Amino acid sequence: MTSSLFFNITTIAYFAAMVVFIVYMTSRNNQAIGFGATLICWAGFIANTLAIGLRWKEAYALGFEQAPLSNLYESVVFFSWSILLIYLIFDLKYKQRAIGAFVIPFAFAGMIWAQWGLDATIQPLVPALQSNWLTYHVITCFIGYAAFALACGVSIMYLIKIGKEEKSAEESPIGGMLGMFPSTKILDDLNYKAIMLGFPMLTIGIITGAAWANYAWGTYWSWDPKETWSLIVWFVYAAFLHARFTRGWVGRRAAWLSIIGFAATIFCYLGVNLVLSGLHSYGGS
Repeated sequence: MTSSLFFNITTIAYFAAMVVFIVYMTSRNNQAIGFGATLICWAGFIANTLAIGLRWKEAYALGFEQAPLSNLYESVVFFSWSILLIYLIFDLKYKQRAIGAFVIPFAFAGMIWAQWGLDATIQPLVPALQSNWLTYHVITCFIGYAAFALACGVSIMYLIKIGKEEKSAEESPIGGMLGMFPSTKILDDLNYKAIMLGFPMLTIGIITGAAWANYAWGTYWSWDPKETWSLIVWFVYAAFLHARFTRGWVGRRAAWLSIIGFAATIFCYLGVNLVLSGLHSYGGS
């Protein structure tokens, strides 16, 4: 068995989970379908975990003593793994399975892009990456990114539902697929809780990144494009939390800020690596 096989199984499982979640949303509260979608998520998550572990083993067999976090392919499949980790934690705690229809597509998009569009060759780390700080930095950053992905998904749900509620206030109660959405209060609360998880993880990721930069290049901060955009993302989510704590920002404004923050996160992760030049340009190879 190879990591490639399990990554293919992961992609199929995430696609199946996404489809079943959509069926669940249109099935008038058939809990068995929602439970089935969750089981598929767990199967995909386990396959994703095994695939990452096997890829780590394959790298060691080639003589490369490195965690599978060293190039764009490996970071994308790890990002998908992180999204499932955060989603499953929230599912276990809050049991709001409808949000899977808006969160799992992020994980599936990452896996399908990695499998069809990225080079999966295992290559040795460049000297700048040969440090345990790489592992600490990548893991904490991507768990933060995954929490922001969940916050973005529930924010999209919030905006859809609040818009429909305002239109139907004088007509009839919301039914159909929108009737399966959690209440706007729950969605707003999940957005806040996801960002409360992601923000400290991003903060730790920036700190470990600075320590890693000092180890690799002799300076904690050099205003590299990746560092600059990481700081921008940090300020967006810091502004979200500040506005919520001090000005009571909830609802639509909080949802839009969450979506803007995730868009900035994706640009920080992919746009900087693939478009801009800098110390992190190796991430696009």
